[in-house]
Amino acid sequence: MSERYGTVYVINPNSSVSVTQGIDAAVEPLRSADGPAIACLTLAEGPAGVQSQRDVDGIVGPLLARAATLEDQAGAFVIACFSDPGLHSLREQSRRPVLGIAECGVLTALTLGQRFGVVAILPTSIPRHLRYFGAMGVSSRLAGDRAIGLGVTELADEERTLARMIEVGRVLRDTDGADVMVMGCAGMARFRDPLEQALGIPVVEPTQAAVAMAIGRVRLGWAGKIEDRASV
Repeated sequence: MSERYGTVYVINPNSSVSVTQGIDAAVEPLRSADGPAIACLTLAEGPAGVQSQRDVDGIVGPLLARAATLEDQAGAFVIACFSDPGLHSLREQSRRPVLGIAECGVLTALTLGQRFGVVAILPTSIPRHLRYFGAMGVSSRLAGDRAIGLGVTELADEERTLARMIEVGRVLRDTDGADVMVMGCAGMARFRDPLEQALGIPVVEPTQAAVAMAIGRVRLGWAGKIEDRASV
C-alpha cells in the first residue's frame, strides 16, 4: 500500500470483534496496491451493540480519544455505526476527512433510486434514524424505515437474519415503494449481496459507501476541514 495517502481508519464503535470482521470483509474489494490502506478497528470501550441514544452518546468520548491517537497516521476516518456517533465532534477535532456511514449510505442511495428504504435492527432505532434524516433534509425521499427486530449480537444467526431482512425488504419495496435499499447497521455488512439478489433492487452497504467516499477524498487530496479548503 502507498504510504503517501495515510490510512483510512474504519472505527467500529461497538465492542463486537465479529462485527468488525464483517466490516473488514465488506471493504476488501476497495483495497488496492496503490492505497490508501484501510484498517478496521474495534472500539473496546463500546457496548456490544449501539442500539439506543444513550449508547450513541456514551461512546463519543472514547471514539474521539481513539481517533486522536491515530491522527498522525490517518488519511481519513470512517465511523462505522449507522447513528454516526461523534461525527461532527470528530470533524472538529481532526484535520482529516471524517465520514459517517449513515450519511454516506443515504447519499449514495439517492444516486441509485428515487425513494430509499432502510432496513433497521430494532424498532427503537427508527426514531433516531428519522431525526437524522430530517436533519439531513432527505425525509421527502424516504420510502420507509422498518426493523427486523434483532439486536446487533443476534445478527450472528445468519440464516434467521437474512430471512428477516428479505421479509422486511420486500415490504419496503412492495408496500412502501422503495426502489433502493440501505442497510441500517454495520453488522449487516455480509448480507448485502444475498439481499440485493433476493430483492432485485440496489442495496447499499453503508460502510462500503463511506469507505469509497473516503478513498476518493484522500486520493484527490481534499482537506478535512472547511477552513483548510478556504485557505487554498
